[in-house]
Amino acid sequence: MIVFALLVLFTMKYVWPPITTALDERVRKIADGLAAADKAKADLSSANKRVEAELASSRTETAARLADAERRGQTIIEDAKLKAAEEASKIIAAAKAEAEQQTIKARETLREQVAALAVKGAEQILRKEVNAGVHADLLGRLKTEL
Repeated sequence: MIVFALLVLFTMKYVWPPITTALDERVRKIADGLAAADKAKADLSSANKRVEAELASSRTETAARLADAERRGQTIIEDAKLKAAEEASKIIAAAKAEAEQQTIKARETLREQVAALAVKGAEQILRKEVNAGVHADLLGRLKTEL
């Protein structure tokens, strides 16, 4: 019994304190690990919420940008249509003016030709003797030439 009591005293003085210290340290490490795991879990949940908020924000921003791009595209298309219509009216007006100028030029040319033919016809009439039948024939030819 004395040996047993000595063994108990020796164990309590020299062996037991390092074991309890190691056990207490192990308990503390496990508690710290669990606390860190809980904190990491909370951080992960918070990060997931932030990611979801960022994704929602990005989706909203992307939708707004797409809508803005569509509006800009429609504006550009409308501007291009207006410019094309203006350009078409300018081209049509220029073509009409050119056609009118060509018509005037053709009339002037025709007048010059008619005057030349009238002079030519009068010259032919005056060279020949005055005869109503011959003159009628010459005037008829002049009409066919015009």
